[in-house]
Amino acid sequence: MVALIGPATVLGQGAAEMEESGKTAAVPPAVPPSLTDGDADVAACNGPTVRLSYGPKTLETSRMSSFMYFVPLISPVAVGRETGVRNDQRVAVVSYDRRVTSKSFCVTCEFEMLGDGFTRYLFDPTGMIATRAAALTKGDTLANVLEYIHFEGTGFGSLRIRGSVDDGVETVREVDLRFNERGRRSPVTIGLYDVKCDDGRYRYENRCDELVARVNTLTFKRSEKPPRMDITVASIGRKKAGGFFGQVKGALTNLFLKPVSVDPRGNDAMLQFGYALLRQEPAFTFPKAGNLKEFQIAAADPNPGDDRGEDRRVAP
Repeated sequence: MVALIGPATVLGQGAAEMEESGKTAAVPPAVPPSLTDGDADVAACNGPTVRLSYGPKTLETSRMSSFMYFVPLISPVAVGRETGVRNDQRVAVVSYDRRVTSKSFCVTCEFEMLGDGFTRYLFDPTGMIATRAAALTKGDTLANVLEYIHFEGTGFGSLRIRGSVDDGVETVREVDLRFNERGRRSPVTIGLYDVKCDDGRYRYENRCDELVARVNTLTFKRSEKPPRMDITVASIGRKKAGGFFGQVKGALTNLFLKPVSVDPRGNDAMLQFGYALLRQEPAFTFPKAGNLKEFQIAAADPNPGDDRGEDRRVAP
């Protein structure tokens, strides 16, 4: 059995066997059929397709889980995705601006996040700890390990794509994903934790200093090798039942957050997504994430990432 974030998120034996054989378990849609079109390709060799629009007369919506499919793609470890059974979260591009010169370009797409429910991605703690601990000096504390990314709520965000033009060839250099446009609070939070070395080993059970941060931006760049994702947050606080406490706001919250290493395949996918927006393509299809496992939750968990005493997952 493979555990993802405590006893409440455990793959069953059947799912583990399918993982070993390279197959993916079928998951019934958790939203009305009209919102599932973007995931139509998942059963084949591709990931979901995001429908794109460039004006109010051609407004298209996509599932939040399709729009945020880059999360399992950038992860170097196994990822579990949890969604509410009545989840109807969706995203629509509501404005588009493109500026191109002989040497550079900049595209800004504003999107609206709509609907009820939540989408949560949980990162395999064993893999995350092993990946991070390998670079530590023996005995050092492992700091700010990413536990989950959680999307819940409505609001406005934007995609800003910047790049260069050389001999007529356009190359995307940076994709900036923002979740706090129009003065709205970001609906995206992440969980972080530290792990102290115990008898020469780092164990998830020994995690401490658990934090919850509200994310404003995620930034992907072409130039960095290995690729890293920059994160800026609006606030950060210690995790406690019922929400944050001891919150810190402003630029101070970003001083200790170092860029997160990401899988090159996921970084490339975000740059390709940016290029599709530059070219005003009608849709963009993500590559398939082989490390993604799907769950459904009967009701929203107010404390994402907690070790719940009750497993409320709905079996696929």
